[in-house]
This record gives sequence, structure tokens and C-alpha cells, in this order.
Amino acid sequence: MEQYAIKGGNPLVGEVEIGGAKNAALPILAASVMTDDTVYIENMPDVRDTNVLLSAMSNIGVMVKREGRHSVIINASQISNLVVEDEHIKKIRASYYLIGALLGKYKHAEVALPGGCDIGCRAIDQHIKGFRALGAEVVIEHGLIKTNAEHLKGNHIYMDVVSVGATINVMMAAVLAEGATIIENAAKEPHVVDLANFLNSMGANIKGAGTDVIRIKGVSKLHGSEYAIIPDQIEAGTFMFAAAVTKGDVTVKNVIPKHLESITAKLLEIGCEVEEADDCVRVVASKPLIHTHVKTLPYPGFPTDMQPQITVALALSKGTSIVTESIFENRFKYVDELTRMGANIKVEGNTAIIDGIERYTGASISAPDLRAGAALVMAALAAEGFTTVDDIRYIERGYEDFHLKLQNLGAQIELVDTERELQKFKLKTG
Repeated sequence: MEQYAIKGGNPLVGEVEIGGAKNAALPILAASVMTDDTVYIENMPDVRDTNVLLSAMSNIGVMVKREGRHSVIINASQISNLVVEDEHIKKIRASYYLIGALLGKYKHAEVALPGGCDIGCRAIDQHIKGFRALGAEVVIEHGLIKTNAEHLKGNHIYMDVVSVGATINVMMAAVLAEGATIIENAAKEPHVVDLANFLNSMGANIKGAGTDVIRIKGVSKLHGSEYAIIPDQIEAGTFMFAAAVTKGDVTVKNVIPKHLESITAKLLEIGCEVEEADDCVRVVASKPLIHTHVKTLPYPGFPTDMQPQITVALALSKGTSIVTESIFENRFKYVDELTRMGANIKVEGNTAIIDGIERYTGASISAPDLRAGAALVMAALAAEGFTTVDDIRYIERGYEDFHLKLQNLGAQIELVDTERELQKFKLKTG
């Protein structure tokens, strides 16, 4: 069983290149099936989730050709099957983006109910409400979400809650619907904007992405495009907080600093120095960290996907901090693992009360989900002694070459597969 072996104590120092955003790549790959023309996508992250989605697309007849590690050519003119129930697709949340894409193009889709990380209920009621408002019938049978429409017609849709997934899915279906669609209380995340820009590059007519009202004029068909995916805001934020936790000095390159503003603000609050340039951000943690309070919110608030990382930093900060999780109700599962490393954290409902400690100590821990897994690796890098992190398949869902990028910053971390490799690592680093 693959795991990370980590010897803590080294500050992370140097530069790290941020890849394409997983959360933008997934809907963009799904949307690429909405034309019969060829689509060329660059800056695609090579992570498990994107690979699973591409494999599922191949299984329904989409031509997928990899051009190097981060580019892909897609042609969906020969789709032979509108039922997507690949055994792996059930494991990723983004499988549901194929519903909006296929429903828009073919007026029919059947897709396996999605999985992903177990961080709480991610209801699909807003997706269903949106599809029905556009004129589709939606039923859930035999583990599949089945959608069907004679034709799709634009409508005025108000989202009851801000939902990234529902905003994206309804936007895709509405692009090829007759007439105008208005989505109110829409999600404003950078990956929603990136998808809208991609669809517009294919001939869609979408205005207002990035605000809470998105206006779409339906078009009869979409054409091919060449498109580069935005950099990954969460990968960048993870390395920024890794610098804080390890008392390091890290420059994250290939980023859009505007997307990182809520993360940068919190790093400044806890005592880090942050320097911004056009496409990079440098984080220096030369002083002891200080406590703060944070609440996760939809963009442009502090991202729920950065909540475990800031918690790991606050657990090493002087004083008492409070972290409130307002997006997912099950996102503090990693706290038990951090407690093994010495953290002093009490969880009450959706709030964590954190009393700062001097240092973490190494332990055997497991990654409960994608972002918490990355955060636990950060804690291990700051800990005294050795740590092993199990269940790293979660981390590989969304971080490309995570341990290699950390090694380049001076971390003592290795991917090990056997007890012998682990002992060898301990001898080498001990």
C-alpha cells in the first residue's frame, strides 16, 4: 500500500510551479463534448480525477488523444452511448457535469450518481431544479440520474443556495436551449468564470459569470476551440500555507493573485509576509504565527477547500483560534489525525476551537479526504520526527506530483510501498 514517509523539521524554501485547476478542468472537459468539432485543451492537471473523467468519456465514444502530459485533443462527434456508468466515474464528484453537457447537446443523459470525498452532503436538488426549469424530465433510478427533454427552453432560475456544481451544470444545458436563461444567486468561483470563458470561445453567449446573475442566450450549436485552463487556486493556497507551517520562504509561480486574495489576507493576519507580482506570490514565515478567526464562505470568501490547511497552521499559532465551516458539515474528520500529532483542537458542530501548541510530533496517520490529506502532509513536514501518511490516493485525486514538488522545496518526503522502503527512508534521513 503506497504511503508518504516524511521526516519533519525542514523549512520549505524555493519556487514551485502551480498546475491547471482541477475544479476548472473537470467541467471544461465535460463541456468539450458539446460540439462535434475538435477541441484542444492545455494546462490540464494530470491528476486522478481528470484521468477518470477522460476514461469515462472515451467509454461513451469520445475520441480522447493526449498530447503530452498537460494537453488533450477531444472530438465528440462519434458519441455512441448516453449512459455513463463506468465503475470509476462513481468515485468522482464531477461525473455529474456530463449530465448538463449531454442534456444540452443530445437532450438526453443518464449518469451514475457521483461520489468524491466524504466531506458531507452535496445535494443535487439545485441541479435537478435547474434542469426541470429548462424543460427536462429528471428521475433517479437504479443509481443513475436520468434526464430527458423534447427540447430545452430558456428560463429564469433562482438558486436556493449558492452551488458551484449546479451553476455549472445548468449553465452548460442552457447554452444550447432555445431563448434566454437567467441564473440568479449563481456561484462566482474562478472555475465558473473559466467554464463560461471556454463555452464562449466555442460560440456560446454567456454574460455575467463571476457575478451572482448569469445571463445566457441560447445558440443552436457550438464549434471547436483551443483553450488553456486557469491555474489552481487551491494548490497554490496549499503551498502558501505549507510555507507558513514550516517557517519557510516559498514563491508560488503561475498563479492569478486576484484568485488568492482571501488566502493572502489570512496569511498576513497570522503574521506571514506576502509579496505579490503579476503571476506569482511569495510567502515568508520568519516570525511566530498568531491566532485568528476564519469562516469558510463561497467565493470571494475563504474557500472551504483551504479550511484544513489553515487549521493546521492555526494549531501552531499563539493563542486561541476559531474556524467555522459553513459549506460542508463533515469537514473536520482530519482533526482526530492532527490530535495524534499533538494538536489541541475541540470540534463542536461546524466549529473548531484551536489552542495553539509549540510543535507537532510525528505519528502514523491517514488521509480522510483530498484537502485534509494535503493538510496532514503539511503538518508532518513541520513535525518533530517521522510520520507516515496512508490513503494517499485521496491526495492524488487533486494534486499532481505533490511529494516531488515538496522535495524540490527541501522537504524530506518519499513515496514508499513496502516496510523495507520505509526503513530505508528512516535510515537515510535519521
